[in-house]
Amino acid sequence: MANHKSAIKRTRQDARKKVKNRRNRGRLRTAVKALRAAIAAGNNEVAQSLLPGTISIIDKSIQKGSLHRNAAARHKSRLTEKVTAMAR
Repeated sequence: MANHKSAIKRTRQDARKKVKNRRNRGRLRTAVKALRAAIAAGNNEVAQSLLPGTISIIDKSIQKGSLHRNAAARHKSRLTEKVTAMAR
């Protein structure tokens, strides 16, 4: 247990940040999972429609600090590559 005022405040702040980070990360994972499911099912129209929204959520995750920019770029690249490969 925290003993000073600053440590108690830090604990409160961490708890608030944890809730926000979990919400953002969950939203990101759900979007990516839905897109990957559409790709696996071979559903081109759904994958094409989900891609822009998923990329937007990935970009927002960078801004909110729950995803590193290089990891986000890697995810966007791989997902886009898979969706465009389906269209061929």
